[in-house]
Amino acid sequence: MSAHAPIAREGTPSVWRQYYALTKPRVIQLIVFCALIGMVLAVPGLPSWHELQVAALACLGIWLVAGAAAAFNCIIEKSIDAQMKRTAWRPTAKGELGERQTLLFSATLCAAGSALLYWGVNPLTMWLTFATFIGYAVIYTVILKPMTPQNIVIGGASGAMPPVLGWAAMTGAVGPEALILFLIIFLWTPPHFWALALYRVEDYRKSGLPMLPVTHGSEFTRLMVLLYTFILFAACLLPFIYGMSSWLYLLAALALNAGFCVYAYWLWRDYSDVLARKTFRFSLIHLSVLFAALLLDHYLLG
Repeated sequence: MSAHAPIAREGTPSVWRQYYALTKPRVIQLIVFCALIGMVLAVPGLPSWHELQVAALACLGIWLVAGAAAAFNCIIEKSIDAQMKRTAWRPTAKGELGERQTLLFSATLCAAGSALLYWGVNPLTMWLTFATFIGYAVIYTVILKPMTPQNIVIGGASGAMPPVLGWAAMTGAVGPEALILFLIIFLWTPPHFWALALYRVEDYRKSGLPMLPVTHGSEFTRLMVLLYTFILFAACLLPFIYGMSSWLYLLAALALNAGFCVYAYWLWRDYSDVLARKTFRFSLIHLSVLFAALLLDHYLLG
């Protein structure tokens, strides 16, 4: 720190922590994890030293661009974030970081990540990652989110891209296996976010965002959560049906999706905020453990 750098006020995070918070680190961790699964599944057997180097560079590049998209999102939604308990702590919402600072930070991360992916991995991965940035930061955040209650469904395509990016990083192409992984996350996203929106409905109502529980009510949203978990159940069987995995993954997929369906059924029949929170938390466990099972299956039984 320079001797001329401002001293943070007591109780105020340091400027570095503020910038780090803009990247939404918990979300980014899941994104990089899903991309890593795509990388691992794209390589038969144990990876070579060169493949490990490429995977490491790809993870870093994807992290940088995803962090840039998250920071840009914080700029666009700072007034909305300030009205919601879940996001009011963000540095942009609190006025701790200005738009120019945040925009420069986002642009720097995006440029660095894109350059790393282009020169260190391959051009296809860079362009797919950049397209994902545009899809999330512009198409979803700026256009879809304030326009339609189907924002999560349509915008979920950007969030489902990480395994495709990982697959492209290791192979230089997008195979059907990557598209299956994409489909799983795409179908997982609506019940995951709608469970959150159900117990945060008043926040979304005050923000003016047309989330499904606000525009169509709790009962309709809960029915959609239930129906999506049924469709997701079928999609999660595809890795086994296509031959990407064996019985270890199949057992995990059956147990996890049965659990998700049970939570969704309870939520539909007898709603409570407590149950909505539990459903949301289980959805995070569902995706993480499902992909971890794919990883174990690949190395133990592949």
